[in-house]
Amino acid sequence: MRMRVWATVVLYGLSVGTIGARAQSQGQPMRGTPTTPVGGMSAEHRMGMGKPAVPAGPLKIKFGDKSAEWTPTQLAALPHQTVTVFNEHAKASQTYSGVLLIELLKPLGVVEKPHGKDFRLYLVAEGSDGYQVVYSVGEVTPDIHDGTVLVADAMDGKGLGDNGPLQLVATGEKRPARWVRNLVAIRVKTAE
Repeated sequence: MRMRVWATVVLYGLSVGTIGARAQSQGQPMRGTPTTPVGGMSAEHRMGMGKPAVPAGPLKIKFGDKSAEWTPTQLAALPHQTVTVFNEHAKASQTYSGVLLIELLKPLGVVEKPHGKDFRLYLVAEGSDGYQVVYSVGEVTPDIHDGTVLVADAMDGKGLGDNGPLQLVATGEKRPARWVRNLVAIRVKTAE
């Protein structure tokens, strides 16, 4: 039963991204979801005409009864990593700098080297516009996954502009469908 629920969560997350991509490519909003599709960026935002529904605030992370809040200034003081990725939407390589997501999760009790029941953990990341994506704990843990998931605060040596002040960026993905711009919340949950 637990595996079926976890599989449902993962498949739902994948199907929402696929449906959103299909709707976006056809110029249609997804039904029953926020109108900001794939990558957290609507057509209006990509063309620079839109603003997020709610101004981005500090990043709030919650896991069980523990929580943390990070402002861009606090994150700027932490050790940073830099990654260069190809952004399919922009059709260009971009260099992002930020803090590894796992470094923000560890103080709340998320293990750096998951095993066994730890793999039931998943994250829901949300932007100020309500756009949400799902990552498994294995995807954000360098001990398990080759990709890098950053809470970025700079792109090409500058602030993130309309995508900031913070943006979730992941390497190893064919397109930026799970990059969450104006990142405001991450909730760590356990699949049952």
